[in-house]
Amino acid sequence: MTPVAAARAVDPERATLDKAAAENFPVAPFFLPRPWREDLMAVYGFARLVDDIGDGDLAPGGADARLLGASGEAAEDRLTLLDAFEADLNRVFDPAGPEPRHPLLRRLRPTVRRHALTPEPFLGLIAANRQDQLVKRYETYDDLLAYCELSANPVGRLVLAVTGTSTPERVRRSDAVCTALQIVEHLQDVAEDLGRDRVYLPATDMKRFHVREADLAVPTAGASVRALVAYQAQRARDLLDEGAPLVGSVHGRLRLLLAGFVAGGRAALHAIAAAEYDVLPGPPKPGKLQLLREAGVTLRGKE
Repeated sequence: MTPVAAARAVDPERATLDKAAAENFPVAPFFLPRPWREDLMAVYGFARLVDDIGDGDLAPGGADARLLGASGEAAEDRLTLLDAFEADLNRVFDPAGPEPRHPLLRRLRPTVRRHALTPEPFLGLIAANRQDQLVKRYETYDDLLAYCELSANPVGRLVLAVTGTSTPERVRRSDAVCTALQIVEHLQDVAEDLGRDRVYLPATDMKRFHVREADLAVPTAGASVRALVAYQAQRARDLLDEGAPLVGSVHGRLRLLLAGFVAGGRAALHAIAAAEYDVLPGPPKPGKLQLLREAGVTLRGKE
């Protein structure tokens, strides 16, 4: 085990939170008020950990599983770990009960109380990761959107709740942005997801573009795969455009944060297009300059 891996095994909380730097969008940037940063990092820690459980990407050494009360074979069973994680989440929302076992959920508890957050968005994220263990393919785009309703949209709703800016219209716009970001991530990770026996490209669209799963398992994408990726990228771009007015509906530093979310998605789509929609060699990642450029465009309210 390398020194870095050993350190992460000792401190699984830090190992999870450190992943924020690799996201397509800013999680809790420096310009936000400190209370917001702390609460957003608490929400991020939950969301990142539940995804890591579902993807089998926990810190080495099994510390997270032990914290959740799982050991031995149970520590390797993702559905069992998700059940244990949900049980620990229930402790977050039980004011008379014991403290949560996992430090990331102990970190979340004050945030939940401060903002009177409800369990539903957190349970949605857990449900999405349970679905990942059971559903490996999506027949239609609508099926994929239903998955994004669980896997992505709760995050945006939690951001609005933490910042005290939630309204029905903002939730609708936020859902569009979050679904777009999820689709973009799926496009970046086609090869990695296939290695996990997951395909998030809808089967009906694959048939339309004459793409077989074998076409996703090669080092470089052919014309059909590129056309399919471009088609899905346009869907994500349209969703980002639908959600972008969310940015102009708020003010101050929150506006900068939400612009960062939209800009992160647009910059990632620009990187995918710059790679000529060949996502199979590895995830196309945008540079900081492109991200800043997209943030400026988003803040000005232009396409």
